[in-house]
Amino acid sequence: MLKEATLQEANKVANLALHLWSNHTLEELTQEITHLISQPDSKIFLSYYANEIIGFAQCQLRYDYVEGTSSSPVGYLEGLFVKEEFRKQGVARSLVNICEEWAKKKGCREFASDCELENVESLVMHLKLGFCETNRIICFKKDL
Repeated sequence: MLKEATLQEANKVANLALHLWSNHTLEELTQEITHLISQPDSKIFLSYYANEIIGFAQCQLRYDYVEGTSSSPVGYLEGLFVKEEFRKQGVARSLVNICEEWAKKKGCREFASDCELENVESLVMHLKLGFCETNRIICFKKDL
């Protein structure tokens, strides 16, 4: 079953989100998820098996330039996670599809995403879901 996340589910979503963004605390992610749920240009969709959340996708509209796109706004897959025992069963595809449909309803003509260069599993998944690679970058910084 797929559904939109509610404020009451923010903490459960944050627990799953820790698998993606482990450099944050549960409290930080709960606060961020709560904020995102209440925003009109952001959605979090959940996949349930029985009464258990087994995955989520967080998408939003981006109005700034998105690498490889030519329109605005662009629907953007900000985060996607499926519990390991439920992977390769179409859960991620269903979550991404519902995000794409939401973005279309919001007037988007393009949908984009990203992953870290070394995250080969995410790259393979994106390609299987119909995304095409548009660019690779390495970011730099220097302390002053």
